[in-house]
Amino acid sequence: MKKVLIISTSLKPNANSEILAHETERGAKDAGHNVEFVTLKDKDIKFCKGCLACQKLGKCVIDDDANIITEKMKNADVIIWATPVYYYEMSGQMKVVIDRANSLFCSDYNFREIYLITTSADSSNAVVQTVINGVNA
Repeated sequence: MKKVLIISTSLKPNANSEILAHETERGAKDAGHNVEFVTLKDKDIKFCKGCLACQKLGKCVIDDDANIITEKMKNADVIIWATPVYYYEMSGQMKVVIDRANSLFCSDYNFREIYLITTSADSSNAVVQTVINGVNA
């Protein structure tokens, strides 16, 4: 059994990416995994300041919901991101959470598997690849 963290990044009610994330949650639970679902709706998440203090402190100096999400990421075995594609890239709020999770870079995090769920009006493979490139950068 794995600890699975699903992070839904759309702020839109009934978003397609969130619907798919909930279906993924159902499948992971049916497979016997311990699943936690986090949505960024109504979360207080500020922009990264780029100070890199998090790499020494083990957490961001900004005290908001990003630190709570980052701790959940650190302890998960699997992270699943769900994002709508805006202008051929992940949602801005997803990028901010990734930036704010910079403290994980120097830590002993558990996850070794990361999955990406995307939804887009454009069905070409190039769209998904741009988001993958953004996550890999």
